[in-house]
Amino acid sequence: MEKIKIGISKCLLGEKVRYDGGHAHDRYITDTLGQYFDFISVCPEVEYGLPVPREAMCLTGVPENPRLVTIKSGIDHTEGMKKWAQGRLDDLAKEGLCGFIFKSRSPSSGMQGVKVYNEKGVPVKSGVGIFADAFLKRFPLIPVIDDGRLNDPGLRENFIEKVFVYYRWLEFLKKGGKPKDHIHWS
Repeated sequence: MEKIKIGISKCLLGEKVRYDGGHAHDRYITDTLGQYFDFISVCPEVEYGLPVPREAMCLTGVPENPRLVTIKSGIDHTEGMKKWAQGRLDDLAKEGLCGFIFKSRSPSSGMQGVKVYNEKGVPVKSGVGIFADAFLKRFPLIPVIDDGRLNDPGLRENFIEKVFVYYRWLEFLKKGGKPKDHIHWS
């Protein structure tokens, strides 16, 4: 069987792209899931044009529409990151992805529970990273998880099962199948 394509935050593969020059290598992902999945890696900050290392960033404002801002200098990268994300999502749409593993708590790639700091500097853990938000809106049917949730056996199994089901669905459609062909009446 050919490997199934899934997107992944590049730092989880051991690439030194994090703000501090480090990585977040996850051996379960590379050693176990890597046997079945072909990874299409994404690092929003580096691909957007920021250096490694770089000033740390955070989300500010309101969780429904946060701003991506550098912590010390206060540079707002929100609009630039959103514009970059749209182009990258156009490229990913051509890849045939069947899943995505995001980096948890990241202001660009966190898919939920990302800290958003209000005007008083108080964090609320209900944000979504700028890139992850754009991905989730563009591809609502593609199964997603983050590296933190991947450590939960039940959530991990559910994600992997969804990826394989989504892959089989895409293969069914490629072979000319129609959704109505999948409905069986008793």
